[in-house]
Amino acid sequence: MSAKKDTAKKPKSGKEKPQKKSSKENKNDDMILQLTTQLAGIEDKHLRLKAEFDNYRKRKEREVGNLLRYEGSNVITEFIAVVDDLERMQDVINSESNGSDESIKKGIDMILKKIHKRFDSLDVQSFTELGDELDSELHDAMMVRAEKDKKENEILEVFEKGYRYKDKILRHAKVVVNKLK
Repeated sequence: MSAKKDTAKKPKSGKEKPQKKSSKENKNDDMILQLTTQLAGIEDKHLRLKAEFDNYRKRKEREVGNLLRYEGSNVITEFIAVVDDLERMQDVINSESNGSDESIKKGIDMILKKIHKRFDSLDVQSFTELGDELDSELHDAMMVRAEKDKKENEILEVFEKGYRYKDKILRHAKVVVNKLK
């Protein structure tokens, strides 16, 4: 009889050399590496977008807070014009000092006291008195005069007081300022 070659497979032992990966396995490894890189990029974009949104939300909360904080400033600004008119009327009455005007003067005084009391409760303060120094953040110099017995940039006359609501300037004071030549 003829000798046949044994074509049966031999059992594998644990000491065999690792086989080279097939091209299909290499493609899978490349795809896994590519997908891992893409995932890392997407996670980074996600974190950046989340941080950007948190910053946007905080900025909007501050803006809304400021809107609510200064919500009454428009009403107060209009109210200031009424105070100015009443103060001018009071000045005219004081300068004429006519006895029949006494009741008008008392009425105006009462109105002004109520208004100023309400301003205080709303945290609205007026500023600028004669003798104050000019501050461009607070004052609008409408005119200049030269008076030698006064300091440079001293306020000589106040046309209209300035008003502040909390820490916001509602209206700058309109003044006459001393300028030495």
